[in-house]
Amino acid sequence: MADSESPKPTEPRLSASLILVNSRNEILLVQRNPQARSFAGQHVFPGGNFEAKQDTSLEWTAIRETFEEAGLLLALSDTPSTLLDIDFTQARKAVHGGQTTFSTFLTNNNLRADVGALMPFTTWVTPPSSASRRFRTEFFVAFLKDSASGGLYSGREEHLPTPDGGQEVIRTRFLRPESAIEEFRTGKIGFFPPQYYILETLRPILTGSSSTESQINAVQMLSRAAFGRMVINPKWFRINDGVDEAFIYEGDELRGGPKGRLHRMVVERKGAVRHRIPRVSDGLALV
Repeated sequence: MADSESPKPTEPRLSASLILVNSRNEILLVQRNPQARSFAGQHVFPGGNFEAKQDTSLEWTAIRETFEEAGLLLALSDTPSTLLDIDFTQARKAVHGGQTTFSTFLTNNNLRADVGALMPFTTWVTPPSSASRRFRTEFFVAFLKDSASGGLYSGREEHLPTPDGGQEVIRTRFLRPESAIEEFRTGKIGFFPPQYYILETLRPILTGSSSTESQINAVQMLSRAAFGRMVINPKWFRINDGVDEAFIYEGDELRGGPKGRLHRMVVERKGAVRHRIPRVSDGLALV
């Protein structure tokens, strides 16, 4: 087929994803159902598509999807004690199944989505050369607070995430960035480029077994700086005389950046196996 007859790339669908950090510097990861239409079997941050009929913003989408997929609710209440009377399991099923809207659930329980707790943490656009399903996903980061602080709630004191019965998610857990990356490198779990990139960015910051004020401030500074607003449109390139392939990001030397600056994910071919080679340059987490 000639280029002029090539089908027009599918427009990316708006979506949102939440990087939720608990007080132990662990990040919430969910494993997608192997039968899911998108990201089957992979470990991702909770998230999903923007729904115009019920979402007022992408922050709202991220909060709603985190509730549906992991059972954790990021909301504010003037009367925190009433949270103990809410059947979160039943409410979650009703919202996920479409029997009620997330907004109605919040209103009926005098809750407000805590959109102010979410901070922008890059936006990723699926390349046109990928499958027909494309996304423009805005990632947000938030820190899980204690219920007593009036911040984020789960309906459970220990804030334990739970899967959604296998509808979309079959496993949920909190992992430190360093542990998650180690499991990825040893083949225990799978990531797509955005998840690996973001985890590598947070790995040198979220160290130790307890979140400190300086660590939280460092993440906030990244969000407020150019990093938080960065839009990444990966492009495929053949490198090393065509032997390997790479996702090349903005700022790489192959996309107008200074010579020697690597902002990419390399796919090295060794038989039938593809190895992702991490790269670090210019103080950014690069893959």
